[in-house]
Amino acid sequence: MKILILNGPNLNLLGKREPEIYGSNDFESYFEKLKGEFPAISLEYFQSNHEGAIVDKIQEVGFEYTGIVLNAGAYTHTSVAIADAIKAVISPVIEVHISNIFTREEFRHHSFISPVSVGIISGFGLNSYKLAISHLAETK
Repeated sequence: MKILILNGPNLNLLGKREPEIYGSNDFESYFEKLKGEFPAISLEYFQSNHEGAIVDKIQEVGFEYTGIVLNAGAYTHTSVAIADAIKAVISPVIEVHISNIFTREEFRHHSFISPVSVGIISGFGLNSYKLAISHLAETK
């Protein structure tokens, strides 16, 4: 079982960026914790601030992996290209957000990713990723 965690723009700054919203932990440390909690799953992590790199990664793994846990960051609200890439592959995608996007600015309430994902997890901090991995592990 292989699952990709795919983070979009500015998520490389977790632990530094707006800790009142995103917390004070960096993602790399959290990823190590996830690998310890799911030893039977091959977890991979990729982050990019570039839309095309995210599309490329979805296409690269989207026919072979058990699933993709995607936090597209701001691209959630703007990227038809990422949505089209998700539609083009067979691996299920779960959209995740660290914060509850529906309690934030109005523009964050719209997602191009949600309609092409199997589900959305929002507002549980970094545990949003753990919930998504757990679902993918239980359904495959």
